[in-house]
Amino acid sequence: MKRCLLTATLAVASFVLLANNIAVRNVLLGGVNSTNHYTLIKFDLSWDNSWRVNTGPTNWDAAWVFAKYRIKGQTSWHHATLHWVDGSGSGDGHTVPAGATISSSNDNSAGGAYGVFIYHNTPMGQGSVSYTGAQLRWDYGVDGAGDADLVEIRVYAIEMVYVPQGSYYLGTGGPELGAFYTYPDVTQPYHVTSEDEIPLGAVMGQLYYKPNVYGDYTGPVPATFPKGYQAFYCMKYETTQDQYVAFLNTLDSSQAFNLVQHATNNRAIRSGITPWTADHPLKPGDYGTTNPDVPVTMSFDDLAAYLDWAALRPLSELEFEKACRGTLAPVPNEFAWGTNTVVNFDPVRDVVSGNIPYGLTNAGTANEFVDTNYSLVSGNATWNYTYDRNNPIVRAGAFAANPANSGRVTSGATYYGIMEMSGNMVDPVISIGYAGGRIFTGHPGNGKLDAGGYADENWPNASNGHSGAGFRGGYYRSPFADLLMVSDRESAADYITYVGNLYPGGGGRGARTAP
Repeated sequence: MKRCLLTATLAVASFVLLANNIAVRNVLLGGVNSTNHYTLIKFDLSWDNSWRVNTGPTNWDAAWVFAKYRIKGQTSWHHATLHWVDGSGSGDGHTVPAGATISSSNDNSAGGAYGVFIYHNTPMGQGSVSYTGAQLRWDYGVDGAGDADLVEIRVYAIEMVYVPQGSYYLGTGGPELGAFYTYPDVTQPYHVTSEDEIPLGAVMGQLYYKPNVYGDYTGPVPATFPKGYQAFYCMKYETTQDQYVAFLNTLDSSQAFNLVQHATNNRAIRSGITPWTADHPLKPGDYGTTNPDVPVTMSFDDLAAYLDWAALRPLSELEFEKACRGTLAPVPNEFAWGTNTVVNFDPVRDVVSGNIPYGLTNAGTANEFVDTNYSLVSGNATWNYTYDRNNPIVRAGAFAANPANSGRVTSGATYYGIMEMSGNMVDPVISIGYAGGRIFTGHPGNGKLDAGGYADENWPNASNGHSGAGFRGGYYRSPFADLLMVSDRESAADYITYVGNLYPGGGGRGARTAP
């Protein structure tokens, strides 16, 4: 047996997400099998504020773990295909330490997975987890790597939240603009009870939405469109600058150049990412950031590229409502935290003196959190009447980090524990408002990009006018609190008006259908 796959590199900057300190460490390769052309990727994985509960939301958080490799002497990084047998973690060549479990999907015709979910296997209270000695089987032969190749390997981890299968409601019966309802009664939410096709139109009992929003008001919503009934995973936080820098550092120079522009231009908020300039052109590996845990400013195409690279996918607007509301009865005018109240300071500001509604403690550090004027009663969120002028958006999970935090409402968390779904940065979604969105099947990215660095999946993009792309949840400059509401659809199919432009406050997160 030749043991030729010899070298490994540590995950980029330990790939730490500040809010829960997720980290991949001690990455190495071993156990090479040159007969079946696979090797084992070994690493340690840990993060804070993890949970698994068997009551209430009955869910857990997880790490989405995937790997990239580069053959020595080459500049290009490639996505590593992990072994898959039945997706249960049994017999698939992967091992995790006691206390953890693993699941994956069959992502390609070769019977391979583009990544795995690792999470606690029994109910636990909220706390830290540390899994030492995890191993993933990489079928390098499937990827075209040879037994005699020397390679570098990088392992990445993204915090995700499991949203269980189950029925839920679209709309609240309230006055939200463009909200879903059961035709003809605008006060009757629509009950989603399966992933079957949903008839849409001005017909008794069908799904419909209120006028005066972008959309063609036609359907149906195909059975293949991800409706939120089926279980899925959603990123716990908005994509951070640290995650985006790790992504940029695996692209070629022209790809990275195309995808760094929005993150560093004069509309980027709190950007600490190293800019590409004519005087200082950057190569992959040169990118860094001084604000690693602050969300990155992106266009929809930027987000789609990142998600394709990470083998994730965009969130659908139906999944957005399920991720926020869960299985609870809808509340008119509700925000992501389940009530209809949000912190709302006097809109008149003293610009000269610099007085601000919210203020941050430890601003710009790994422990940044909202302190000044933090509410112990209403939902906390950054929007036009609360944001800190000096630091308009906050780092991922900042509201939950306040020592006085007392739970879901004050931390601004959704029913399932997903953060900043109302305010901070807007959440791009795939909408049912146009045919270009309704053809979305929820197929995840394959870890590869086109020559320009953009997603090569059949998602809304520049070539189709971004038909079917939209926004939910509002952002730090939303002028009305309504835009932060779960069922407000004013911008649900509105990306078309921003073609070629950066939506102010554009950020985003990804999802993946559960195995």
